[in-house]
Amino acid sequence: AGVTAAPFEAWIDDWQLQGADFDRLRMRASGPEFTYDVDLQANGPLVFHGDKGFSVKSAKGQASYYYSQPFYKLSGTLTLPEGNVVVTGNAWLDREWSSQPLADDQSGWDWFSLSFEDGHKLMGFRLRQTDGSYFASGTWITPKGETTSLTPEEFVATPLEISDVGGREVPTTWRVQVAKYNVDVTTNALNPQAWMDVTLPYWEGPVTVTGSHNGRGYLEMTGYE
Repeated sequence: AGVTAAPFEAWIDDWQLQGADFDRLRMRASGPEFTYDVDLQANGPLVFHGDKGFSVKSAKGQASYYYSQPFYKLSGTLTLPEGNVVVTGNAWLDREWSSQPLADDQSGWDWFSLSFEDGHKLMGFRLRQTDGSYFASGTWITPKGETTSLTPEEFVATPLEISDVGGREVPTTWRVQVAKYNVDVTTNALNPQAWMDVTLPYWEGPVTVTGSHNGRGYLEMTGYE
């Protein structure tokens, strides 16, 4: 594994992401039953969450630096045992870092990145407090990349259905609401069993989006051990 800053390249074994800058990247990876080789071309600006990238995570001041490139167009080849498949689509890259852990009264987070068919996008999260309350935040993104930060009261995520994931109770269907933009959608996990059994285990996977806005998205959840 390794990384170089300029030109950018990061790799783990034969998984590799590289490019002169983040406007265009090449991504390659393989496993026992697949290989993919795709190009990512940005068709919009970087999006900085919170206050110019400073994203607050708790009332006590925990925070991270966080930006995204949600406007990638993707093209390339997926190689499967039955042969090559030419693929096209859209992609979303997140970059986030922090020197702070969660606050001592926080147990985990539920994180959404949603792309709607009309071109708008929504990033939102809620951090679960041990007293049953939540700290929430989000970013509303227009098709041109203009952003509006959402307050803790404006982004609302409510679990609707619980799945048994290896003996854990994990919410895999959600209602997501942002009233100021008339968003009231349901997200459903494509694979409710998408548990990542790594050193710090968590759930993550793609979701479908239906309701006031239709689309696709991604959900990440921690703290459901």
